[in-house]
Amino acid sequence: MKTAIILGATGLTGGYLLDLLLKDENYSTVKLFSRSSVEKGHPKIEEHLIDLFELEKYQSEFEADEVFCCIGTTQAKTPDNETYRKIDYGIPVTAANLSRQNNIQKFLVISALGADADSRVFYNRTKGEMERDVLKENLPETYIFQPSLIGGDRKEKRTFESIFKKIMKVGDHLLIGPLKKYRSIHPQTIAEAMVIVAQKGYDSSRIPSDEIKKIAKDNN
Repeated sequence: MKTAIILGATGLTGGYLLDLLLKDENYSTVKLFSRSSVEKGHPKIEEHLIDLFELEKYQSEFEADEVFCCIGTTQAKTPDNETYRKIDYGIPVTAANLSRQNNIQKFLVISALGADADSRVFYNRTKGEMERDVLKENLPETYIFQPSLIGGDRKEKRTFESIFKKIMKVGDHLLIGPLKKYRSIHPQTIAEAMVIVAQKGYDSSRIPSDEIKKIAKDNN
């Protein structure tokens, strides 16, 4: 029986992931590190309500077989670039570092399609730098999931994103061939693929959006 850590269980994809791990008989304990409670009474859940910007202070509690990092924000929700970077870069990199220190074998993290450490676009550059520095920790198994636009209903209102999602529902079928990976993706699909990769592995550290869908589909 395994112990998993989830960072970002109160988010959209993290919520689906939590439900999957709670149902999965391979896991006896699911540790949650977050600022707020998921408000679920379940015997597998072990909650640590902390300031995630100070995650390094909780090394002794950060023990598991696998770490699932579903942390992420948007520039609309977090317009200050410094705070945005602390969330999308700082938390995942700190988690990977703690994983190395505590001999955790598997680290799975959600990034984004288009992540590029050399990009002029702040969002893409931040994600790319996160990927680069997570991989520098040289964990036995690191898997970076690169979804395109994530669908689903969020608690908070994101006007531009909501409009774009409606457009993508119409336009997804037009994206074929090399453009197929840019089709929108449901958060449950990402969560399913993360669990499958944690159990079966994958032949590459980076997994683009179309491959995420294929992994989930082929195993259902």
